[in-house]
Amino acid sequence: MKRLSITQLVPGMTVAEDVYDLDHELLIQKGTILTDKLITKLDLYGILTIFVEDIIQPVRPAEDSTDTELSYSERIKSSPEFQLFKTDFENDVELFRENMNLVIQKNTSLDVNTLLKNTMAIVANHSGSISILDMLQNMREYDDSTYTHSLNVALICNILAGWLKLSDEEIELATACGLFHDIGKLLIPYSIISKPGKLSEEEFATIKKHPTLGYQLLLSQDVDDHVKNAALMHHERSNGSGYPLKLKGNQIDPYARIVAIADVYDAMTAARCYRGPLCPFRVIEMFEAEGFQKYDVSILLPFLENVVNSCLQNRCLLSDGRKGTIIYINKDKLSRPIVQCGGEYVNLADQPDLEIVRLL
Repeated sequence: MKRLSITQLVPGMTVAEDVYDLDHELLIQKGTILTDKLITKLDLYGILTIFVEDIIQPVRPAEDSTDTELSYSERIKSSPEFQLFKTDFENDVELFRENMNLVIQKNTSLDVNTLLKNTMAIVANHSGSISILDMLQNMREYDDSTYTHSLNVALICNILAGWLKLSDEEIELATACGLFHDIGKLLIPYSIISKPGKLSEEEFATIKKHPTLGYQLLLSQDVDDHVKNAALMHHERSNGSGYPLKLKGNQIDPYARIVAIADVYDAMTAARCYRGPLCPFRVIEMFEAEGFQKYDVSILLPFLENVVNSCLQNRCLLSDGRKGTIIYINKDKLSRPIVQCGGEYVNLADQPDLEIVRLL
């Protein structure tokens, strides 16, 4: 038996001890064989590590790996627009890393304006035919650093704030909240953050201190109070099941509620060592099943609706091997649209055993 971080889990591993959420409710029973969906569920609930057995059970692949057609992801990655985005993204991550290291190691002032200006420039420079959310999803690495994750979340917050029809000033503020939300992780010993093996209970407790540590660091910086609160509250949940303060509903800063959704979406769509980024419909299904009690519905629902609408007219692969085009969104079940397969119209809302596994 060993304790692994969520990023190290693969389908086929057996859960060695019952897994509980932060409200002490059972999530996954001991002896359960992990699937991709269960691993994604752990991300949704903010679980950092679990105990697994050493033996891995074989798991049937979810999709046909012999298909030689270029995937949606592969087409994006081969585009000139994505190559430019990748360069700008990596340069911004490096700038962020350098600035954060000066703040942490030499106690310099946080250069919020420069870092935010560079992040906003990515949005301004890449508003072409391929959406930033699509390009961002194809920047995923399963060993994402805190720096990369922070920029991911900042860009998702920017997109979400736009969908919420916030003002330009509020969109910039939401972007800043995403950019600095995880700054406390930089105060956690790297040996713990990157540890590949079993974490002790003390190490696990240390990682959960990062919201408080980030807030305390930002108190001495010239940043908006919403940015400080987002660092402190991005793991709080609307039903009080989060941490560190177990806040509920409107007790949570409104910008922290935006960051919470962006943070979890980034974790759920991240590539794993055994697969590429998840299909958005699988992520939306998890939010529909588990998220409406934990997240602000007035923020979550517009986010999910816009993610789904961005997939209209996309080709997709169904779990039974058929290919089709997404032609209609079911408002009552966003994760299960109507797909046209040749002359047949497949309403996934009426077929619970069938799902979209990949965009083509």
